[in-house]
Amino acid sequence: MSTTVATRPVPAPVPPAATVVPVLDGERAVGAWIVTHDGVVYRPVVDLTRLGGALLTLSAAVVVAAATAAVTARRPAVGPVTMGPGGWVSVRGAGRPRVRPGAPRPWWARLLGAHPLVVEGTPRRSRK
Repeated sequence: MSTTVATRPVPAPVPPAATVVPVLDGERAVGAWIVTHDGVVYRPVVDLTRLGGALLTLSAAVVVAAATAAVTARRPAVGPVTMGPGGWVSVRGAGRPRVRPGAPRPWWARLLGAHPLVVEGTPRRSRK
C-alpha cells in the first residue's frame, strides 16, 4: 500500500453573491435589504445625529426636573434635633403643637388614661 498526494489544485468555495438594496427616506438612508441565496435580511441604519439629539433632550429634561424639584422642595417643619446633658431633647425651630378642639381622643389615650399636655405661659425664645 502506498500513499500519494494529489497535485492538482482544489478550487476554494466561492461565497454566495449578495445584493444590497438601500432604503431611502428622501435623501436619508434608513436601512438596507440584503438579498442572498439563503434569504432576505433587513438591516436598519443607526442615525447617530438623531440619537445624540434625543440624548441631549433627555438630559436637559432631567436637569430641569431636578432643578424644579430642588426649588419646590419644602423645608423641614422642625429644625435640628439634639440631645443635651441628662437625656433631654432640644428641638430648634419647633413651635407649640396645634390644639385641635373638639377632636376625639384616640383609643389608646382612653385606654391608658392619658391626658393632653398643657403648657402654660409663653415659651422662651431660643438664642441663636
